[in-house]
Amino acid sequence: MKTISKIVYALIISLGASASLLPFQVFAAPANNPSPSADIYSRARVLSIGTATSTGASDENQAETAGQPALTARLKMLSGPDKGKQITAQYEPGIAGQLRAGDAVVVDKPNPQDEFYYIVDPYRINRLILFILLFFAVAIYFGRRRGVFAILGLVISVLIIFYYLIPRIIAGGSPLGTSLVAALLITIISLFVAHGVSRRTTIAFASTILSLAMAIITDLALVYTTKLTGSGSEEAAYLQFGTSPVNLQGVLLAGILIGVLGILDDITTAQAACVEEIHYANPTLTFKELYRRGLSVGREHIASLINTLVLAYVGVSLPIILLMVSSKGGSLWVVMNSGFMAEEIVRALVGSLVLVVAVPLTTFLAAYFYDRWPLL
Repeated sequence: MKTISKIVYALIISLGASASLLPFQVFAAPANNPSPSADIYSRARVLSIGTATSTGASDENQAETAGQPALTARLKMLSGPDKGKQITAQYEPGIAGQLRAGDAVVVDKPNPQDEFYYIVDPYRINRLILFILLFFAVAIYFGRRRGVFAILGLVISVLIIFYYLIPRIIAGGSPLGTSLVAALLITIISLFVAHGVSRRTTIAFASTILSLAMAIITDLALVYTTKLTGSGSEEAAYLQFGTSPVNLQGVLLAGILIGVLGILDDITTAQAACVEEIHYANPTLTFKELYRRGLSVGREHIASLINTLVLAYVGVSLPIILLMVSSKGGSLWVVMNSGFMAEEIVRALVGSLVLVVAVPLTTFLAAYFYDRWPLL
């Protein structure tokens, strides 16, 4: 039995590694992708900060920056077609306090034919990588072997999202159908890689699949009955009128489904492990007793996770919520009725509802399994 488990485990890890190494073209069909934007993004080093009255921008670019101070900086290009060249670039007042001589920045050249450059952001990748590596080190130190496989599962999930989910949606694929395939891939690969091939992981996997089915039904029901179109945010508007417009309602449905998947991974594995430990502590417990005790622990998990889930959504959306409340004169019902807030409420409701159902479902499956086959 252990030998078979190791073989299955090795196959799953190999499948995950193979999926992560597949070239972009395999994931990103169809072939008629829209042409990329003309914008050219490069890295640059700030040489000096200054203010200019003439930007040298085209009429279109001048119109975009009308009414704003013409803040400029002298830069040396570090990458891209203008590498090594010294240029003058504009930047918004919002990042004025973040720029110092010697800083690395990201520069956008909207039109290759113009000598107009715009500082988009400070360059953060190096620092982000440093903190990511620190996180990995802490996870591996405290999680040991489990920490290593949890990171591997995370990496595979991220690769599936960025090399399958996003390219296919941009290419015109169905957002909901694509997210469903991505959710199944993430569940199959990352769940077993992160938690290993075992009875508790298999139970968690079965519960996750059943809960995902319910999430799809709930997702569709709430979005359609509340007449949400997915256009409640400014980012959605950019998607709709971009070079490759997508189905915004489908993107909303897909986003809710992917968000629910992260919750299910936590709750199903925790509940399966809880029932297994109760069974090992007292193998004489019947199905009814295993279910009762496991559900008692699960209810505590439900109470904490629902609160965590809602607060997480509020935290992510706090700037927009503040803007909406201030612009609507403090009318709570108007804010709640807006498309953006309704979308966030539906996200929280779908996640919470599936979470509540996943706890007794996982507990039932685990209790039934350990009562029926206690010696396996």
